[in-house]
Amino acid sequence: MSTASPFLPYGKQCIDDEDVAAVAAALRGDYLTTGPTVGQFERAFADYVGARFAVASNSGTAALHLACMALGLGPGDHVVVPSVTFLATANAARFCGAEVIFADVDPHSGRMTAATLEEALARQPGFRPRAVLPVHLNGHCVDVAAIQALADRSGMAVIEDACHALGGLHAAGNDTRASVGACALSQLSCFSLHPVKTMTTGEGGVTTTNDEQLYRRMQLFRNHGMTRDAGEFTAAEQAFDTAGAALPWYYEMQELGPNYRITDIACALGLSQLRKLPSFVDRRRKLAAYYDRALADLAPRLTLIPRQPDDDPALHLYVVLVDFAAIGCSRSEAMAILKARGIGTQVHYLPVHRQPYYVRRYGTESLPGADAYYERALSIPLYPDMTEADAARVVTALHDLVS
Repeated sequence: MSTASPFLPYGKQCIDDEDVAAVAAALRGDYLTTGPTVGQFERAFADYVGARFAVASNSGTAALHLACMALGLGPGDHVVVPSVTFLATANAARFCGAEVIFADVDPHSGRMTAATLEEALARQPGFRPRAVLPVHLNGHCVDVAAIQALADRSGMAVIEDACHALGGLHAAGNDTRASVGACALSQLSCFSLHPVKTMTTGEGGVTTTNDEQLYRRMQLFRNHGMTRDAGEFTAAEQAFDTAGAALPWYYEMQELGPNYRITDIACALGLSQLRKLPSFVDRRRKLAAYYDRALADLAPRLTLIPRQPDDDPALHLYVVLVDFAAIGCSRSEAMAILKARGIGTQVHYLPVHRQPYYVRRYGTESLPGADAYYERALSIPLYPDMTEADAARVVTALHDLVS
């Protein structure tokens, strides 16, 4: 019998028998999609984060795109996006026809700051961006209050890319904290429910808001821009019979929208996962605290990501910054060494301004903070099913690698 330790990926879902039973029950139900479970999940999610409204969709990308569509972004508009993020943050604006201004980031955290946002705006003096999409990278929150204050002065809406940050708390001014997703200082917040995130629906996303008009627009756009609500019909001559009753088969496309619907099957899993989310968050925080203590003495060859003061993040990723030149091996070599010891790692992310599509569109840009963060970033295992012994294996391997 093999005694080899199990491989530890950088992230993975946590599924139990309750989740399986919830999905099985949904499969036996009357609705597999566009049924009541979707609304139940949306209400439970909104309650959890403290927002008035939530719109569930089939991916985090869809959640971001719906937010941009709800604000009416389009050709001639500009949005500001930090370069260190997943492609979807910038792509959501481009799907609407808006142009992207890439902001640099703090080289030690990878996050947009008010200063890097202001610098991005100064680089494009002729543009008047309509929105900024700060990213709570790895689960660590940006300084939302500072970014919101600058956005207000510049006439921009704030869409929080919170795809990494479900379950976290951020400073909201006046010595208060708000749940990520409560939209205390933003118009919209967007989440991903991909399997490696804090909870999962398989694939899925949620956009939260406190603005009822934005909520209604996202509901409309999610389903082809189509409504079956007779109170919203505009083409009366084809919508109603001679007695004034809505025709039972009639529906009306009022806007051009994609199919971003999420299934009842996925939302059944989401409801089950949401009940366990507090325990998932607690476990991630304990593992992160263990890493914080156990890796601190490896500086300056390996340094940790600083958190925003007064925040209580729920980390999706645990990223360390490694001086690969100082330890005498490249990042790819280091990843191979760790993989041989059963430890999975990943890199989050190649700065988006360096992607070929965006280089062709906007040319080569110099964002030294983003480049410096990228050159050192390494994501190590973090997920609720990890034991402290698993985390200790990671720490030992990193000490051996760095020392």
